[in-house]
Amino acid sequence: MSGAVRQRLNQLDALRGLAAMAVVLFHFSTRFSELYPQAAPQAWSVPLGYVGVNLFFIISGFVIFMTVERTARPADFVVSRISRLYPAYWVAIILTFCITHALSLPGKTVSLTTALANGLMFHGFFRVAHVDGVYWTLEVELLFYALILALFVTGRLAKVHWVHWVLLGLLALRLAYHFAAVWWGQDWSRTVFRLLNLRNIAWFALGICCYQWVQPLSERKHAALAAYTAGAALLSLVLTQSALAGLLGLGFGLIVLAAARGQLRWLEARPFVWLGAISYPLYLLHENIGWAVMLKLQELSWTAGWACAAALTLVLALSDAVSRWVERPAMRWIRAFYRQRAGALQVSSS
Repeated sequence: MSGAVRQRLNQLDALRGLAAMAVVLFHFSTRFSELYPQAAPQAWSVPLGYVGVNLFFIISGFVIFMTVERTARPADFVVSRISRLYPAYWVAIILTFCITHALSLPGKTVSLTTALANGLMFHGFFRVAHVDGVYWTLEVELLFYALILALFVTGRLAKVHWVHWVLLGLLALRLAYHFAAVWWGQDWSRTVFRLLNLRNIAWFALGICCYQWVQPLSERKHAALAAYTAGAALLSLVLTQSALAGLLGLGFGLIVLAAARGQLRWLEARPFVWLGAISYPLYLLHENIGWAVMLKLQELSWTAGWACAAALTLVLALSDAVSRWVERPAMRWIRAFYRQRAGALQVSSS
């Protein structure tokens, strides 16, 4: 990987870190006060921090499409996603389960059986409660991966125009669902709506379009089609959510484009790079653990500000530890083991 590409990916990672921190601050201020009105509120609030999740989805659309375009076999893609997501996730389940039970978190603790069921990551399909509420986004990510994998397996991914026709079809179906409900009061299949990821497909589509726009001019064969898809995605957000959602999609898309082109040099500052490196464990670990710590410390007469600072320090430290000692080593080990086994299989079958 060239230095220029690595630089651009560092900027995208840093953006992901800032998105994670926005969600953390939203949960530690606005959401905490909503769920636990008996606790002292923070003197500050980040009510729009939850939109960091939408930025996650755009970045994911960019990065996953980039990953699969450079992947030789469907199994390679599956292993890359498993090694990236599951080791840190399993450790997060264990830490969250243990800490929330030790400190007590009203209405949020689950049984051991439920916690074990969470290990699949798609437990939500079976109406199993989450160990931590943020896990709902992982199901969304898995559904997007399944779509990309299906395009890969069927050979449609190599034909870029097919990708856009599929995205445009899904966006059209999202609009159809919306207007069927608004105009005719028809509530179509929620299972299909969920499995096709229709609620969030516009954000992923924007990420894919951003990836295609930053390709060298000689490879930008379907730039116009990408523009149509991005426009359809923004229109979908405006019509099914709000004008603000459309503006947010446009703004986030432009920011991702700038980062992907290496134009946001300030994101390469060491704190932002570090935040990007720990963004996945931070996202997984912060919510219930942070709330449990804040409630317990306030019970011990800590002020709201100091309790929040302590909770933030703890989740950042835990996230760094999980990233350093679990996420990255496990990812390297799984991928090396897979490459070794895949090589052995090729030799034995030749």
